[in-house]
Order: sequence, then structure tokens, then C-alpha cells
Amino acid sequence: MADSAFFCTLSHEGILAVRGVDAGKFLQGQLTCNLNYLSDSQASLGARCTQKGRMQSSFRIVLEGDGVLMAMATELLEPQLADLKKYAVFSKSKLTDESPAWVRFGLENADSVLNGLGLELPVETDSVVRQQSLIAIRVSPSRAELWARAEQADTLGTQLREQLPEGDLNRWLLGQVRAGIGQVMAATRELFIPQMLNLQAVGGVSFKKGCYTGQEIVARMQYLGKLKRRLYRLELDAAELPEPGTPLFSPTHGSSIGEVVIAARAERNIELLAVLQAEAAEDGNLHLGALEGPALQLLDLPYELDRDREIQR
Repeated sequence: MADSAFFCTLSHEGILAVRGVDAGKFLQGQLTCNLNYLSDSQASLGARCTQKGRMQSSFRIVLEGDGVLMAMATELLEPQLADLKKYAVFSKSKLTDESPAWVRFGLENADSVLNGLGLELPVETDSVVRQQSLIAIRVSPSRAELWARAEQADTLGTQLREQLPEGDLNRWLLGQVRAGIGQVMAATRELFIPQMLNLQAVGGVSFKKGCYTGQEIVARMQYLGKLKRRLYRLELDAAELPEPGTPLFSPTHGSSIGEVVIAARAERNIELLAVLQAEAAEDGNLHLGALEGPALQLLDLPYELDRDREIQR
């Protein structure tokens, strides 16, 4: 299912825009990613943390016009806007919800379709290519996002349907699970520090950029701390799709040892990403929702954690 070509509308996320002459300078002190690494050909993952290093949101960020656009879970837009605006009052930057102004499509195994639109997207993750008002972003080896102005939605949607089958959002999220890219949702807001979602392993945290909100906690964990909880990929044989924030349990430990991050239906079961205590994950006796709940099995992630490589970013 996840290996065939398709497209879908990314209806689960909205767009937070930060524009103005101080947009980059303002956000550099607020976000985990390094704004200096962004360019017309490079996007990034990132997060906005509390002073205690807990993620209020995670997002994909891309340059556009006189500022940046950040795609995040729709439910996080209003609280994230409210929090950021408190710090932007003395900055020449404007923060708005630009969700109605944009349409975003997810494309899997569809580079030939992008090429037909004049978008020859490199294979490297986070690569960006632009053609007039279209923006294509490589989000994992076989997956890309296509961003366009809302007035182009009908025309672009018709073009895609002529060349690709239209899938549902679940298929897109399954690709995200298999890429090992966690995401903050409303139910997990302020629950995780970035390393718990492996955000530093997928380019969403810079350890060379200097201070930002929560930086001291995040840096201390990377350099001095022993991370006891991190992101794992698992599979589950169950009828109901678990919601983000659903607790996971270990009978060996006799208590909750983690939470679901995102989940999607696969061909024969459910696959999900969850933050787990490393000790419990190694034990392998994992259950959803209760000590006697459905059993989970660990699956591989497509990347390895490498502290020395991560701190070079």
C-alpha cells in the first residue's frame, strides 16, 4: 500500500506565517532549528519549546516571500500564535495564520509528476525546488510535499488526479511513521523534549546556533544527559487506531512507560511511533492502553542515532 504512487491533500495541518524584516532574527531566538540553514533550496524540521525544553509545536519550515511558513498540526496553530506573539511585540515581524491562503499535497513515488510540473526535486531530504508559485519539498526518500496558493487548488488537484490515484491521509501518515518522523499533536503538547522525538536525528535541532527558548535544557540533554525516553517504531494487531497520547504499558515495569506519537493503518496491522523508556523497549514486553492491552512489536527505524554527528549541525 505505502509503496505505490499516490497523492493526497494534507488536510490535518495548517500554516503559521512569520513575515517582516525581523522575521528570521526573531525566530532564531525561538526555534530549535537554525534559520541560517534555510534557503530557496533548503527547508527544515524544527520545534518551538517552553523554557523547560518541552515542545509546544513541531513543524516543517520553509522560506517564502518576506518571511517563513511553518506547517504544523492545525490544533496547535492558535496556541502557538498566541505564545509567539507575546515575544514579537518589539520585533518588526508579523505572525498570522495563513492556512486559508495555501493548499498542500503529499505525493509518494511521484517524482515524474513533479518533473512534469517543472519541479525537478533532488533526492536529498529537506531539498526544495520552486517553479513560479509552486514549492516542492523532499520530506523523505520517496515522499514530497507540494505547496501552492489556494487559488490554484482546483487546477492543481485536477492535474494530479489525471496522473495519480488519490489516496487518503492515512496512507501519507503511514509513510511518515515508516520515515520515523515524529510530530507534536494537541494531546502531546508540552509532553516531549526534542530528543524524545529523535528530532535531532532528522535535522530539526541545531547545537551550533546559540540561544533559543529551551536551548539550555535541550543542549544539556545532548551533551551531558542520558536520554531515558526516545522515539521507537512499532506494530500492533488491533482494530482501533490509537490516538496520540495513548499510554503504553510494560507488565515487567508495572506502569506506563510511554505514549503514542502518531499511528496509521498498514496492509495487515497498525504501525505507530511512540516515545518509550529505553529500558522498557529493550525488554520488549509492551502493551497498548493497559498492562493487559494489545501487544506491540518493535520495528526498525530508517536512521540511527549518532550523537557526534548530531552535534555538528
